[in-house]
Amino acid sequence: MKKRILTRLATSFIAVCGIMILVFLMIHAIPGDPVDNLLGEQATAVDRENMRRNMNLHLPMGKQFVLFLKNTFNGTLGKSFVYPGRTVASMIGEVFPHTLILAFLSLLLAITFAIPLGVIAAINRGKWPDTLAMGIAMAGISMPSVWLGPLLVLAFCIYFQLLPPPGVSQGFAGIILPSVTLASALMAMLARITRSSMLEVLSQPYITAALSRGLPRRHVILRHALPNALIPVSTVIFLQFGALLSGAVIVEKIFARPGMGSLLLSAISQRDYPVIQGTVLIMAICVVFVNILSDFAYTLIDPRLRTGGDR
Repeated sequence: MKKRILTRLATSFIAVCGIMILVFLMIHAIPGDPVDNLLGEQATAVDRENMRRNMNLHLPMGKQFVLFLKNTFNGTLGKSFVYPGRTVASMIGEVFPHTLILAFLSLLLAITFAIPLGVIAAINRGKWPDTLAMGIAMAGISMPSVWLGPLLVLAFCIYFQLLPPPGVSQGFAGIILPSVTLASALMAMLARITRSSMLEVLSQPYITAALSRGLPRRHVILRHALPNALIPVSTVIFLQFGALLSGAVIVEKIFARPGMGSLLLSAISQRDYPVIQGTVLIMAICVVFVNILSDFAYTLIDPRLRTGGDR
């Protein structure tokens, strides 16, 4: 167990280091100059050179990367090019809770509908509830957020006027449609996985034995089949939480919500290198951290992994 934990932590550290290098190189390969974005192309050569020195862009690539590492490990993540007086960490700290809340609500919404949908489909295999449930799941997978989001805005904000338009409310009413948009694909995926896992568990001999003893079918499904069927589903839930954080980039832009996505897209358009690097790095660390948690949670849920094999 200890060896497994140490190995997972080591590989995660290597992954984060690789992401840091990749992000740094990709940012410097993006066409455009931050100096041109801030001063304009009509600026004098002296002003441009002074600005480049203030941004440390005059340094060789190697020294810039060392400076990036230094700013990362001291916790500031550097200073924004566009807002020189502000550290990247403080800017991320303001918007990250919004993205985290959106991701949590979307995950909760997806789980609430997906697991009952998958269970109903499994226990009614081949019947109309199964067809209906999987049809809903297929529709959820087939609708990308860039299409579903504007459609929900048209329906509930403009046509029925049940919810405020995007950008008007940052309260609970303003987060309903973004959560539904972000949760739709995950709900469909979890419903299909729950159905497959439930069918596999229902075919096991111990389920047949429990039913043959005269135990109520409802009792067998809820007390014996469902807990075992949720083991692989729980792993997918952990892994998909990282995908929700990255998926929030588009959803936040569609609904004009503050968050990591809005900050990242704004930084890309303004060539704000430190903000881009810091935002992508924090999101990558979150994904790696959630993956580590999923490994540990799966180990706790399934005792066979703690003993090192099947029994």
